[in-house]
Amino acid sequence: MNRLISLEPSNLVTIRIEHGQKCHGKITLNNVMYTMPVAFRFQPLIKPRYSIKPQSGIIPPLEKLTVEIVYHLNPGSDVPDLFPYSNDSFLLHSVVVPGATAKDYSNSYDAVPNDWFTAKKKQVFTDSGIKVMFVGSAVLARLVAHGSMDEIRDVLEKSDSSWRAADSVDNEGNSLLHLAISQSRADLVQLILEFDPDVEAPSQLGYSPIEAAVESGEALIVELLLARKASTNRSANSTAGPIHLAARGGHMDVLRLLILKGADVDALTKDGNTALHLAVAEQRRDCVRLLLANGANPNVRDTFDGDAPLHVAAALGDEYLVKLLLQKGANKDVRNRVGRTAYDMAAENGHAKLFDALKLGDSLSLASRKGEVRTMLRLIEHGAAINGRDQHGWTALHRACFKGRVEAVRALLEKGVDVDAKDEDGYTALHCAVESGHADVIELVVKKGEADVEARTNKGVTPLQIAESFGYSGITRVLIQGGAIRDYKSNNNNKNNNNNDSDISKKMMIVSMEEDQGLKKKKKSRIIRGRAARGSFDRSTASVMV
Repeated sequence: MNRLISLEPSNLVTIRIEHGQKCHGKITLNNVMYTMPVAFRFQPLIKPRYSIKPQSGIIPPLEKLTVEIVYHLNPGSDVPDLFPYSNDSFLLHSVVVPGATAKDYSNSYDAVPNDWFTAKKKQVFTDSGIKVMFVGSAVLARLVAHGSMDEIRDVLEKSDSSWRAADSVDNEGNSLLHLAISQSRADLVQLILEFDPDVEAPSQLGYSPIEAAVESGEALIVELLLARKASTNRSANSTAGPIHLAARGGHMDVLRLLILKGADVDALTKDGNTALHLAVAEQRRDCVRLLLANGANPNVRDTFDGDAPLHVAAALGDEYLVKLLLQKGANKDVRNRVGRTAYDMAAENGHAKLFDALKLGDSLSLASRKGEVRTMLRLIEHGAAINGRDQHGWTALHRACFKGRVEAVRALLEKGVDVDAKDEDGYTALHCAVESGHADVIELVVKKGEADVEARTNKGVTPLQIAESFGYSGITRVLIQGGAIRDYKSNNNNKNNNNNDSDISKKMMIVSMEEDQGLKKKKKSRIIRGRAARGSFDRSTASVMV
């Protein structure tokens, strides 16, 4: 026999260090004797550091006794000088109780005579292999702050599962996950996640771990947390959710991850902004494109000022974002709480370059198709872009030629309009004039504007081919005199395509009907050969892929 008492769970005592609490651990002494009670004495080698209850006592045969070990921290310190492993050790003396007949062994606690463990006639067993390991929140927080991977794992494994050691916090209330994230340590985060921490536990500032990781742009950590079912919603105590923080910070990889995991692209911050508001405000163009491509609503107004993202972009003077928002369906006529439109915001901040996109371009288009030359010239003078395009690529010149407004065409040519600008299908203003049969406009565009009479649509159709297909003999002569060349081979190849080539005529008839009725928005249900009917010069109804 080499001992009278066995130790449970092992000879390692784990002492839990917690802020403002008693630092203690327990060890169980098990009397392995079948018939004899055993007396014990438990002593630390460095007595001022530890208190032991009970220090001595008698354990009945095959019974157990739990001993509490209390560690005394140095004043002003929240962890031991050496942690998690300690050089401190204890001595456990045990001896068979001499002639013991007592039945109430509880009266023996801390009352066993010391000479029982010193009498030469008795066989005293001494166990000097008992060691100490410090665990608990204070220790883990320090280890995570130092990035000690092996020691962190050891402490987490040695900690009682009922303590939920992985949810430990430092003295400022930050969880182990937050501490690891603050160091950009994905390896530490992965280690802590193995021990099933609360992935929604807020930091001192109210951020969840995923919100903290997103704000730092830590894509790998975000991915790890999402794999553990971390919520993509704004946490209760946070002012902004993960998708808002990603958009505001311009963290594209993180934003993609969140969207793939189903994050609500129109979710609101505490003060009522969407991710799109924040991305526009920070001029994160890639994030704006990504949000819009994934269904973000460009017309949501914040709950404070009532501003839509377009108001924000206009106030900043960001022409690219203004046009992008308009192409994605932003309503330029929406007013905020004080009644201002995006155009008003641009005007207040002196962003004249936005006037065309937000208002003047529409007015120039309207004036051009009505032939109101004075209005056109005034708009151009005040900043309307003469080559501004609608959602289909039509300029004011396309409109004027389509409607046969000779003086409007002349005014645009004198102001230097791009006479050969093409729309989304490759049609120039000359194509439009030929389709509409306005010979006087065609002659003006060809002679004065020096339009390219050989310009081809995306399907390879020239103005001359259109004129001949409609039997416009007079227009045909004007074009030939202007340098157009008959392409007989092309004509033969396109004989069976006359119906397709004349589709634009049908489309223009629809537009003409809409304009005569005063409609300014394109009719989505009227689609000719896969190409939308021409509506007004209104970018707000456009739709493009980002």
